[in-house]
Amino acid sequence: MATTAERAPTIYRHPRATRGLWSWLTTVDHKRIGIMYGYSAFTFFLVGGIEALLLRIHLAQADSEFLTAGAYNALFTMHGTTMIFLVVMPLASAFMNYLLPLQLGARDVAFPRLNALSFWIFIFGGIFLYSTFFFGTSFAPSFTDGSVAGNMPINGGPGAFEFLASAPNGGWFGYQPNAGPTFSQGTVLDYWAFGLQILGLASLISAVNFIVTVFNMRAKGMRMLRMPVFSWTTLVTAFLLLFSLPIIAVALFMVTFDRQFGALFFDPASGGDPILWQHLFWLFGHPEVYILIMPAFGIVSEVVPVFSRKPLFGYAAMVFSTIAIAFLGFGVWAHHMFASGIPPVAQAAFGIGTMTIAIPTGIKIFNWLGTIWLGRLRLKTPMLFCLGMIAMFVIGGLSGVTHAVVPSDWQQTDTYYIVAHFHYVIFGGSLFALFGGAYYWYPKLRGRLMSEKIGKLHFWLTFIGFNLTFAPMHWLGLQGMVRRTWKYGAEFGLERWNVVSTIGSFIIALSVLVFIFNWWRSKTKGDVAGMDPWDARTVDWMTPNPTPEYNFGVPPVVSTLDEFWHRKYTEDAEGRAVRRPEADEIVTALEFEGLNPPNPIPLPRPSYFPIVLAAGIPLISWGLIYHEGAWGKALVVIGVLMILVGAIGWGIEPLFPEPGTEETGAPLEDVTTA
Repeated sequence: MATTAERAPTIYRHPRATRGLWSWLTTVDHKRIGIMYGYSAFTFFLVGGIEALLLRIHLAQADSEFLTAGAYNALFTMHGTTMIFLVVMPLASAFMNYLLPLQLGARDVAFPRLNALSFWIFIFGGIFLYSTFFFGTSFAPSFTDGSVAGNMPINGGPGAFEFLASAPNGGWFGYQPNAGPTFSQGTVLDYWAFGLQILGLASLISAVNFIVTVFNMRAKGMRMLRMPVFSWTTLVTAFLLLFSLPIIAVALFMVTFDRQFGALFFDPASGGDPILWQHLFWLFGHPEVYILIMPAFGIVSEVVPVFSRKPLFGYAAMVFSTIAIAFLGFGVWAHHMFASGIPPVAQAAFGIGTMTIAIPTGIKIFNWLGTIWLGRLRLKTPMLFCLGMIAMFVIGGLSGVTHAVVPSDWQQTDTYYIVAHFHYVIFGGSLFALFGGAYYWYPKLRGRLMSEKIGKLHFWLTFIGFNLTFAPMHWLGLQGMVRRTWKYGAEFGLERWNVVSTIGSFIIALSVLVFIFNWWRSKTKGDVAGMDPWDARTVDWMTPNPTPEYNFGVPPVVSTLDEFWHRKYTEDAEGRAVRRPEADEIVTALEFEGLNPPNPIPLPRPSYFPIVLAAGIPLISWGLIYHEGAWGKALVVIGVLMILVGAIGWGIEPLFPEPGTEETGAPLEDVTTA
């Protein structure tokens, strides 16, 4: 039913805020930034998926010549790097950017321009990383005896897609000294090191912004233990980023100085220590796993109670287990290094730590099951994806706990068993939940619901394709198939399960096409969502759909956990939830209030200075890679000047347009929502 505002709200904003493409390039609105994060990350998801399909086509046949060794090395390196740093992390950022202020009852994040800066740094970091396909060079060094480093060629040889070999080829982990200047000459791994630095800077800025937002921008009455669980997981993820990213930044600086300026941090022939790289990388890398999965935990903790029609079982336990996982996550990194020769005492300590971290993770699993138990389940698409996440994450978690047993880990390390475990945790955990969140919060973006029939088709294709792809990898690994291998011989009997895995990967690709169609179709043909399509519980659903640019007509006052639910429901004498007779009127009043704010609302002024500042960073990186040439030095100078212009302009430009000036936009036209 159509509802039209009786009067237009007065919104103070710069006219540039709603003017076509320019409004998106200069926006500081957390919702638009979240949307741009989502579309950008999904684009990289398609690229990373194509890389994975090429790998699976190659591995479907023993002694395959489909890819050359160089192309294969580059593809698995860029696939892993893309999926971790350009897909899962920014997809989570899309949800965090869009939802965190809404769940806190705020109008925006604490620093809107910093939010825009982090997004544009991410975009330029992704562009810089993928520019290696056009500008990067890679070749193996020749030694005095005429031999070539390594056991496979870097470029050349039979096979298709050889042009792909001009990309980083040292794995997403960049182990030294294999990825150092001696054994990986050329520029491709310089692109990798600088690209990760740029992407890390973007995440670090976001982390600080989210932490300040949580502590300073909560609505009146929203104590910390009244925040939605997704807000808690956002906060914990931000702290994980804040403490882990400087570690990898230091390690990448060392790599850059080794490669560009002749330092010897990781060169064992000159007194360097390659194991130092592993310690630094995995001290970042294992918290990174929880950076990838924590937002998924938050999404599941929001969706499951709504579709179980019950409050989340053990809310406080869920919050403190989240904190415990983050804390313990910094103490288990060396289980990635059991085969590297670390002392037995250290192996035992980190094995125990790995077992210990399963306890708070198990608390989450049992609390989700406790929420579902005896609930009045509605198996809508968001719930199906979240149930799938719980099941797949349990499988991945159990296979991960086996790595706490050192002899077992020795057997499994660097085999496809590890590949299976990691994908069950990250794809089965993070991406399943992110798909569920996309279906659940789609009305906030478009005011419509995505198709349930197409959504369920998407889920089952994803579920079947995922298990066909990655379950056989457990068996392949236990049969001895080494990960990161270019070829395997027919005599090893590995071809059958590799064919099954490749078929599964194409089913996943089909499921992604179904999702894209559903998303595109639902923009105009989806059922109208209304104010409260899911009978939701949290504050973010107390705004009209789609979300107004100012979020709340009147900032909410929170008196309890699940504030929206308790406004609609009370309890009977036996403690059962009973919907209030006036619940529909309460929802209608919130919708009217959201569309008709009683007081003028100033919105932050759009700015192009964040994009100017961010654009200078990749220019400096290109310049440093080619610093020996005159044009490389020129790029550094241009990049520094752009950063200075952006920073100075940023400091001079006011954050809000001043009422009564020509920069103040006219009041909004009448707002109509179907």
